[in-house]
Amino acid sequence: MKIAAPFITAALLAVALHGSPVNAEKVSRPNVVIIFCDDLGYGDLACFGHPTIATPNLDRMAREGQKWTNFYAAAPVCTPSRAAILTGRLPIRNGMCSDTRRVLFPDSAGGLQPEEITIADALKSAGYATACVGKWHLGHLPQYLPTEQGFDSYFGIPYSNDMDRLADSPKGREAFLNPKPNYFNVPLLRDKQEIERPADQYTITRRYTEEAVRFIVTRRSQPFFLYLAHNMPHVPLFTSEDYQEVSLRGLYGDVIEEIDWSVGQVIDSLRQSGQAENTLVLFTSDNGPWLIFDQQGGSAGLLREGKGSTWEGGMREPTIFWWPGTIQPGVVRQIGSTLDMLPTCARLAGAKLPKDLVLDGYDISPALLGTGPSPREEMFFYRDTKLYAVRKGPFKLHFTTQAGYNDKPLVLDKPALYHLEHDPSEKHDVASRHPDVVAELTKLAEEHKKAMVPGKPQLDERIAPIR
Repeated sequence: MKIAAPFITAALLAVALHGSPVNAEKVSRPNVVIIFCDDLGYGDLACFGHPTIATPNLDRMAREGQKWTNFYAAAPVCTPSRAAILTGRLPIRNGMCSDTRRVLFPDSAGGLQPEEITIADALKSAGYATACVGKWHLGHLPQYLPTEQGFDSYFGIPYSNDMDRLADSPKGREAFLNPKPNYFNVPLLRDKQEIERPADQYTITRRYTEEAVRFIVTRRSQPFFLYLAHNMPHVPLFTSEDYQEVSLRGLYGDVIEEIDWSVGQVIDSLRQSGQAENTLVLFTSDNGPWLIFDQQGGSAGLLREGKGSTWEGGMREPTIFWWPGTIQPGVVRQIGSTLDMLPTCARLAGAKLPKDLVLDGYDISPALLGTGPSPREEMFFYRDTKLYAVRKGPFKLHFTTQAGYNDKPLVLDKPALYHLEHDPSEKHDVASRHPDVVAELTKLAEEHKKAMVPGKPQLDERIAPIR
């Protein structure tokens, strides 16, 4: 049975619609909730244009909050993207990317290094309670789990839900076309303790939601940070019984509509516990849709390509910020990134960061609070350890192109330039008409690469086999 969120009160609606820009100095330290999907496409929500997936809770969140249309993940695949949102640092800088193993696997020996400062570390030092619920994928060994990275508690699976596939499961795509949880021997952890294996993926979105709501309603006396990282819509796709065969879009739509229900429960719990007006909520995704899975993959809408690629469909994400009474509702067309969440959250929470910490993110609170523009003017597009493209303002310059999967890199003799405001689908190369922009962005990329100090690689080392 679906549970609808209550209607917003007339008084709160008036504040949300007609509020004035907020003085950042006067904003009390907000709770922070980050809802991070897995492989969600730019075109997968009704409020971002999908014609047959119903997302009433996210649509309402977008109406009451800010819909950002130029918001990027920092990488086009799971592990590096997750490292980036939590640390505010490009994966090449924190070592969480590789040209040979694009993500961490159950036999991986590495993980996010303890010297990295996460949002949880920063906010915990400022007196926040912290919880991680859902997919981690930043190292499954004990020394890399969330409770070693600033989180007070953890409930979730340590890597992707398609890993630990059993040898006797159906071969090829059959295990994804007709999935069962016992095909994938993925563990469910509480803190560092394995409590279920294989995880019952039919109920995992519901259980993550229950855990998140429980955390919210029991933290009224202390500011908190909740990182809710859904496994879905990464394949294999599963939903609870209430969300089976309910969407016009089929199974993929069922999954998105259950996530939408989950968002409604989180927002509901904030309202009912009296914490809505002091909580910043972000909804976004780690990368674009996994297009090679056809109808079990999502849609990037009008954007080109999907997961795994540095075309817009691989890294531009459907993004909503919500903070009733503080941020003015509207559509924000300025550039933002998951990289910006650490410095922004630290600023709003009054958390101090080390002066020598090198960040790739910006404090985008001026754009959220209506006190100024987003300071982000550029975005660097890495595929694993290599810089493939750079954006500044409306222009994006590609040096190398490659589809997400089943493709070889094409190093361009001449870089290709696209005006993303005119051509978000990246169809029309305008380099010949803007040689000055090509020169400017080429110089920007070269200066960036020259200044980059790569971190110690973490994704290649494997656990030694037991002999």
